[in-house]
Amino acid sequence: MTANNTTAQTDPDSEAADHVVELNGVDSGYGEVQVLDDCSLHLDAEEIVCLIGPNGAGKSTVLKTVFGMLTPWEGTVTYHGKNIGGMAPEDIVREGIGYVPQTNNVFGSLSIEENLRMGGATRKSGLESVLDDLYERFPLLDEKRAAKASTLSGGQRQVLAFARALVMEPDVLLIDEPSAGLAPNTAQDVFGHVEAVNDLDTAILMVEQNATEGLGISDRGYVLDQGTVRFGGEADSLLDNDEVSKLYLGG
Repeated sequence: MTANNTTAQTDPDSEAADHVVELNGVDSGYGEVQVLDDCSLHLDAEEIVCLIGPNGAGKSTVLKTVFGMLTPWEGTVTYHGKNIGGMAPEDIVREGIGYVPQTNNVFGSLSIEENLRMGGATRKSGLESVLDDLYERFPLLDEKRAAKASTLSGGQRQVLAFARALVMEPDVLLIDEPSAGLAPNTAQDVFGHVEAVNDLDTAILMVEQNATEGLGISDRGYVLDQGTVRFGGEADSLLDNDEVSKLYLGG
């Protein structure tokens, strides 16, 4: 497929109703440094959308802007049609959005059980049943629930980070580079867990450095460059796009 057949600089199906998360014309950044420039994209229910692009393209900034760690300078960030731009992260969690950062995503000095309970600190009810369900879904965590998180491998820490984010039962999970620093076999296991989380009807917006593998488990993708969307479309179409492959996939 050629670049002309893949949406560039605009969000495919941007007028479709009921996007779960939508960025529309967002400018955002750090201090006086602008990173996102008129960035528009969306996430629909139950899908996996992967953000790829070169270092410094603004991929992680998208997640931080959705999660309230950064406030949009211009444009809107909506969740089920509600403007959440600039809301505090703790309020966004209550709305139904979870976030798994690339680093420092578990408390190493706490046990697995304590990490999960920290993830549900603001739950008003149902914590025990949610924990039971998570232990059933992630047997590794059940087996090691008393172990310190610092004793886990990199891949196991990612599983714990996913599970902790799921304690609040979000319908959207933002994941920043889940395979970063992992051996290939471990990364494959982590991608399997991403798909398993998605099978819980949780929509996922994921940043991934391994573009081919990330798109391989995704429904759609966006290529960011210099803070804006250069290409967007079905994941298979992006993988087959010669220009995307040459510029961003190492093809």
